[in-house]
Amino acid sequence: MCTSPQADLLDPATGPARVAVSDQVVWLRRFVSTAALRAAIDAIAAEAPFRHLTTPGGGRMSVAMTNAGPWGWHSDARGYRYLERDPLSGRPWPALPAAFAALAAAAAAEAGFASFAPDCCLVNRYAVGAQMGTHRDYDERDLRQPIVSVSIGLPAVFLWYGATRKGPPSRVPVEDGDVLVWGGSARAGYHGVRRLAAPADAAAQPWRFNLTFRRAR
Repeated sequence: MCTSPQADLLDPATGPARVAVSDQVVWLRRFVSTAALRAAIDAIAAEAPFRHLTTPGGGRMSVAMTNAGPWGWHSDARGYRYLERDPLSGRPWPALPAAFAALAAAAAAEAGFASFAPDCCLVNRYAVGAQMGTHRDYDERDLRQPIVSVSIGLPAVFLWYGATRKGPPSRVPVEDGDVLVWGGSARAGYHGVRRLAAPADAAAQPWRFNLTFRRAR
């Protein structure tokens, strides 16, 4: 019986379904059971609370963010960058949970990117109405390392544009437990998330969380 950190997170009932969104962009449907992830997010946010960052141009991001790991992603008037300490507290970011690192490595390997060891987990919290504008992840030193993106909670529509922002994107309806991985020739591809719709069940928790694993340094 496997007792590794990832064993508690993989969903044995359905197993992963691998879908190619584009060249070197892989959608792993139902890849992870998210109960343990939610508890870990709560612990991270208790130490480094969610906050709405501002863009270099002064706009307020609709998605709330925090980080775990040796490096944390940050944005303000000085630009986009990685920091070793939480600017709100001056303390190092919360440690990256071992189960998070194992999940990121397992998903990357399933998508064809072996030996991925993230040093940053950007934790995004979407309220109903929040969205992520079209952008690319380009602040990391080594673009040979993939991006691993885990969806938790409410469903959303992930938009993949690719090398340019032009033309209609591929629409990926991600749900709780889905993982997207991109790297190689797609590593600097443009992507975004459509405005989060209200849940059909009024009693449902009105959040979507996203874990984005990177190798920052």
